[in-house]
Amino acid sequence: MNHFIQAYLARKAHVLFGLLMSIFMIAPLLAVVPISFSSGTFLSYPLPGLSLQWYERVFTSGPWMQALSNSLWVGIASTLLATLLGTLAALAFARRNLPAASGMLGLLISPMIFPPVISGLGMYFLFGKLGLTGTLFGLILAHTVLATPFVLISVAASLQGFDMTLLKAAAMSGASPVRAFAGIALPIIAPGVISGALFAFMTSFDEIVVVLFIGGPSQRTLPRQMFDGIRDTIDPSILAMSTLLLLVGIVGLMTTTWLTLRAQRNARQLKEQ
Repeated sequence: MNHFIQAYLARKAHVLFGLLMSIFMIAPLLAVVPISFSSGTFLSYPLPGLSLQWYERVFTSGPWMQALSNSLWVGIASTLLATLLGTLAALAFARRNLPAASGMLGLLISPMIFPPVISGLGMYFLFGKLGLTGTLFGLILAHTVLATPFVLISVAASLQGFDMTLLKAAAMSGASPVRAFAGIALPIIAPGVISGALFAFMTSFDEIVVVLFIGGPSQRTLPRQMFDGIRDTIDPSILAMSTLLLLVGIVGLMTTTWLTLRAQRNARQLKEQ
């Protein structure tokens, strides 16, 4: 009896600890939301009143909208490139016939391991010699390098349960490699591809260190605009845009979680069949 009581108390303690840690991590993020509706000009509690003036300020034409536009363009372009490259790389590793596969995998995921300052400094010197610093194309390439490992890992995990003989059977039936992949493999690993793409977009949309190194005045992204705003003058308009970023992160996290659960459910159904 004592054993069952101890196990029950241990489970409740784990749940309580998880809730407390969640509150500890999420509460500072949620604290910025009410201040973004403040009618005052300072970041302080209690709020003097409620107003949408700061949202009106950031969503009217100006530096905030230009920064948001740059972030969206760079994020979408780098996500498309990273999704393509990461998916192809994961498919190559899934075939299990690459020489020095472990070394190549470590090289491809190294942007996730190295500190962003090291990556930004290296890209600054390399892109400077290539004439890509201060250009939108250079920024897209840099974010593609940073985002591709997330797609590679996500798609590689989806391919773990994929039977590669299906592609061989399609090839023997006369299907081209592209058609076989699009018609057989892609529908099965689609949740992993979409999850990787979401992680890639969030990586690009939230990145600031590399932008500080290689971005010019006309490539000012949203995190760069927020960083400059905090350094110069702090007002609730920064928190209004922070609330937008928080919503984007929540939507991305919920979508990724839903796709992961869906992929696990599909995998269980395939095993049962």
